[in-house]
Amino acid sequence: MPRYEYRCRTCGDTFELSRPMAESSAPAACPDGHQDTVKLLSTVAVGGSASAPATGSGAPAASGGGCCGGGCCG
Repeated sequence: MPRYEYRCRTCGDTFELSRPMAESSAPAACPDGHQDTVKLLSTVAVGGSASAPATGSGAPAASGGGCCGGGCCG
């Protein structure tokens, strides 16, 4: 179940709730019971690195384009 982060406008505390995606926009009371809260925009950090096969010339390899290799574009 996804976790959403909220901030209480009354006391300034930040808190998280686990709830279904369908309820992500539903009002959320802070742990102290205040009702004036706002859902924060969360960012996703992805670690690791991606590497493409070397082409030998330093230029990126040409692709067919599109999701199906370019065959559907005309």
